[in-house]
Order: sequence, then structure tokens, then C-alpha cells
Amino acid sequence: MTHTSVVPRLGPQTVLPAGVAPAPVVPAGVGIVHLGWGAFHRAHQAVYTQEAMAASGDLRWGILGDVERTPALAAALAAQGGRYTVLTVGRDSDGGVVERAQVVASVVGAAYPREETARLLAAMAAPSTHVITLTVTEKGYLRTREGRLDLDQARPDVEAFAAELSGTEAASAAVTAMGLLVRGLGARFRAGATPVTVLSCDNMAHNGKVLKAVVDEFVAAAGPVAQGFAAWLATSTTWPSSMVDRITPAVTAATLDRVEEILGARDEAAIAAEPFKQWVIEDAFAGPRPPWELAGAELTDDVAPWEEAKLRMLNGTHSLIAYAGRLFGYATMAEAVVAPEIADHARAYLLDDALPSVTVPTGADLPAYARSLLDRFANPATGHTTRQVSTDGTQKIPFRWGGALDHHLAAGRVPQGIAFGLAAWSEFVRRAVRDGVDLGDPAGAEALTATVAATGGGAEEVARALLTIPGLLSEVAATHPALSDAVAAHARALAAASDALL
Repeated sequence: MTHTSVVPRLGPQTVLPAGVAPAPVVPAGVGIVHLGWGAFHRAHQAVYTQEAMAASGDLRWGILGDVERTPALAAALAAQGGRYTVLTVGRDSDGGVVERAQVVASVVGAAYPREETARLLAAMAAPSTHVITLTVTEKGYLRTREGRLDLDQARPDVEAFAAELSGTEAASAAVTAMGLLVRGLGARFRAGATPVTVLSCDNMAHNGKVLKAVVDEFVAAAGPVAQGFAAWLATSTTWPSSMVDRITPAVTAATLDRVEEILGARDEAAIAAEPFKQWVIEDAFAGPRPPWELAGAELTDDVAPWEEAKLRMLNGTHSLIAYAGRLFGYATMAEAVVAPEIADHARAYLLDDALPSVTVPTGADLPAYARSLLDRFANPATGHTTRQVSTDGTQKIPFRWGGALDHHLAAGRVPQGIAFGLAAWSEFVRRAVRDGVDLGDPAGAEALTATVAATGGGAEEVARALLTIPGLLSEVAATHPALSDAVAAHARALAAASDALL
């Protein structure tokens, strides 16, 4: 599409065409600071928050977003007066594409921390802010493969945090999301502000507990100057866990062009997403919160079964399909999930390995959930790519496959779906290292490359060696002879099958 100056930008004054849902409310101020303001948050928590404000009339819950990767999104939102579009793309019963566009106005601003750390710290310190949420992905938690804080990455922010607590340094640019969070909480502590809730929305089991443990290590690294802050943290913050679900593909030029066709206006912050969305939240808040349950979120005393089901069933199947899809040359998840080389393995993993390993959440119909997943993955309209999903394997595999694997090994069974998934990941890693392709796994790249180089380079040898990388699998799984044999056999078959395509 050719763009000229006559195409207006989306904004508060844009007259929307029939069929496009306008923003029903405009927030009165910032009540939430969100770290990791990207496509998923725009399609998920921001939509829930807008719908909660519209249902309740409580307009305190505007969101200030922290844009971790690029300042372009912050500039786009500012140019559009805090408006952007979510294009929901689904299929009807005949397989035809069904689209629905809605404008969202719950995000009142966005800031790039390299340029506006002080603004973000001030927002987290403000008494009107009651909730800090995060979608920074697994690698954003700065954890080593052993699950500890990576102090090498965190050190600049730890030093800045200690200096700020001692009053000897003005706010410098935050280097990491964890640093930004802790420094924001430190600013709140120094301001004597009210309690605050820190709510993780990332795809990790027990994500609230994981986040709090990382923060505690960060604070301890700052030394004695942080003792008073640590005491405040223990009494004035809560760290609920949550489970989130909505397939949200990476934004492409085609997405932005399609939204422009629908709106008659250019939206540089637009996104596409599937119709399905889900949010289960541990009801453990330190103060006021948006009434998200009015928008369909579920508040519960125990998120763990929901986290477990989603991570093992949805995310685990997703990873298997993505790694196998890349081996066989499928660009999109929709292509890969129905491919004959992959479909039976994906179904076996989901129904034979993942489903029997999870605790059924109260009120959940997990067999129906399992059936819906394969249909959701096959939706070609979302454009979800195998490259997008096949990132950060060393960070994701422990959460997605590790628990189910241990469950079956303890019962004396080698789960063949998981073995196939591990083999697909291993073969992807082997080929990427061999061919100089980006592994998409910055936290594990050095160890993966070294492990592959230390073997003879064959598919079976690499597969066996990669299983033993510290932190990837439990000790029992990493040294289990029958599992190693099964993964090696699948890797050999995958190598032969994908070689035949070359």
C-alpha cells in the first residue's frame, strides 16, 4: 500500500466507520504501570482493563506502558492521542475469515526507559498507582539456567538502585526491566507511598513467586543500604501469580495496512489477535485494583492448576510445533500444525503427555480445551510464525515440558511426544549452530554452541548432550537412559527427514 500525507492518523477525533468499536471510556489518570508494553499486553491486559472501566465506571485505571525494545511505539501512541486498534481475526464455521476491529484507549502513555526512566520511576512511586504489571518474557527475569539472578546483567541497575536509596545519584537510564521495577519500588519507598501490587503476567509457572525471588536477590545484592527497603517490601507489596492466554502474532506491515483499510486512518500501534482470551489471577492484592472480573477475568485463590494446564498444554504444544515446523520449512504455525510430519506428534504430546500430567482446575474442561487448541493454532489469519515461537528454548523448556516429563518418568513411562519435541529442538539447535543461524536464545546461546561444538556433530550425539545442559531438565530426566535413547532416535529420524527436503 502506498501511503501519502492525505491518510490521517488515528486519534481521539477520528470518525470511525460502521462496524469498528470505539473506545467506550477514557481513563481519568494512571493507576497501572505496565513493564513490557508490547503486542501481547495491548491485546490482553489493556483490553481487559478498558472493559473493566467501561463496566464499572471506575476510570482510575489508565495504563502507562514501559516499551523495552524501541521508542517507536511510545512515539506512535503519543501521536495517536493514546489510541490504537486491536484487530480480532477468526474463522467462521465454513473456514472463512471473520474480522472485528476495536479501538483501545486504556493506555494513556508509553515511555522508553533509555530516554524516560525518570518518568517511569515517578509513575511507580505515585500514590495513584496501585498495580504494576509485567509481560517481559522469561528472559526479562534475568535468571540463570540454575534459576538465580544473573548479577552480571543486573549489576548496573543494582548499583543505581543502591545509589538512589542512599540519595547520592539522580535517576540514570534503567538497563533491565528487573532493574526498572526494583528502582521504581525504591522510589515508592522513598516517597512513603501506599502499598502496591506487582502482578506478573508472563508464561512461567508460579510467576509471582519467581518474580519475588528474583527481586529479593536483586535487593540483597545492593547490600546494607537496602535493609529498610527490604522490610518495607515485605509489608507493603504483594506478588500474585496469574495465567494469561491469547495468541498474538508479531505485528507486520500487512497488519498495519489492513487496519488502515478498515479504519481509513493510519495506526502505527495496531495489532492483530485471535478471538479467544483468558486471564486467571490470584486474588492477593495489596490495595485497590480494576474490577477485571467484570471483563471476564477469573479471580481465584490458587492459580497454579491453571498455570500448569496452560503452560504444558498450550505453550508446550506450541513449542513442539514451532521447532518441528522450522525443520520442515513451515513459516507459520497454522501450516505446521496440520503438516503430516508434525500433526500426529503434536496431538500425541497434547493428549497423551500434557493432558494426563496436569491437575484439573476447578470448573475446567481440559479435554475440550485441548480440542480447541489445535483449532486455534490452525487459524491462518493470525499469521503466528514458527520463528516467533521458537525463541528462548533454554528458558521455556523447563516450564513447558519439564513438569510433564518428570510426571511420566516417575510413572515408568517415556513420553514420546515430549521426546519428539526435545529432538526437534535439539535438531534445530544443531543445524542453527552448524549453519550460523541465530538461535534466538540469548540466555542459552553460549552453552548451546559450546555443547554442539564438543560433540561429533551428529544428530544423536548432539541430542544426548543437550539434554544434560544445567537447568534444562531435572537431574532424573537429564540422566534417564530410556529418555536419552528416545530423543536420540527421534533426532536421527528428524535429521534424515529434513535432509531429504534439501
